[in-house]
Amino acid sequence: MPEIRVFESIMKRNDAIAADNKKMIKKTLALNLMSSPGAGKTSLLEMTLKSIGKKYRIGVIEGDVATSNDAERIMKYAPKSAVYQIKTENYGGGCHLDAKMVSYGLAKIKAANRNYDIIIFENVGNLICPADFSLGEDKKVVMLSVTEGDDKPVKYPGMFEAADLIILNKTDLLKHLNFSMKKAMSNIRRVNKKAIVLDLSVQANTGMSNWYDILKQWMEEKKS
Repeated sequence: MPEIRVFESIMKRNDAIAADNKKMIKKTLALNLMSSPGAGKTSLLEMTLKSIGKKYRIGVIEGDVATSNDAERIMKYAPKSAVYQIKTENYGGGCHLDAKMVSYGLAKIKAANRNYDIIIFENVGNLICPADFSLGEDKKVVMLSVTEGDDKPVKYPGMFEAADLIILNKTDLLKHLNFSMKKAMSNIRRVNKKAIVLDLSVQANTGMSNWYDILKQWMEEKKS
């Protein structure tokens, strides 16, 4: 079955480059931030940079099929040299970031000679492909907006199974939705019994302190 052999070869090459990325990052905490489109990844990064960007040095590599919209949003809160936009249309229009694309981004932002505390890879909006490709990250963070429905963890188990942290976002809208937090948690635990689960609202700025506490803990663990 040649298709399987080709896929295995692609993944081996990707994993080798991801290992090199990890060496390049050294003691910097690296996060792979994933979700479907519109779940709130970029808003989370904006609020994070606005709130703790002066305390910690944060680099961001943005992944999108096209446009630099997200990078332009992030640059309002971070040094321009610390943000790099990857357009996957330039690499065949892929629905995810891979380790080679990220290696280019790391080379660009590292050229600024900043010693980062955190580097965040905002992956392409997609609940399927990104989970399969290691980028050299320390932790995988999956964001689920409550507007998407409480069944998504069991509809897209691979993504949620891979997560170290699952963020339930837009909880300020719960009163307007037929979304059950109890059912969502049950569905999450069906596929992932170990991930941290955090509910918050970026727009309402509720629960964000718990996110910052997790980042601080992970940074300390990485440096030690």
